[in-house]
Amino acid sequence: MNIMTLDQALNTVMQLSLEQREVLTDIVQHRNIDYRRREMAIDAKEAIADFHTGKLKPQSSREIISKLRQSLEGET
Repeated sequence: MNIMTLDQALNTVMQLSLEQREVLTDIVQHRNIDYRRREMAIDAKEAIADFHTGKLKPQSSREIISKLRQSLEGET
């Protein structure tokens, strides 16, 4: 299978008319949005299943925010 590089793809896209490039951009944006929605739905289903099996425990919003802040501070 021959995989096209990003540079090759851009060169190919630039051969399209402006209108075709705008349509292509719109299609790609919508597909990316749909992909992200599917990924979030999968993550949510996994989290719900983990919660029901006891892998995740209920936490207050303060606990969650505190843990989030700690994890963000550890990244810097």
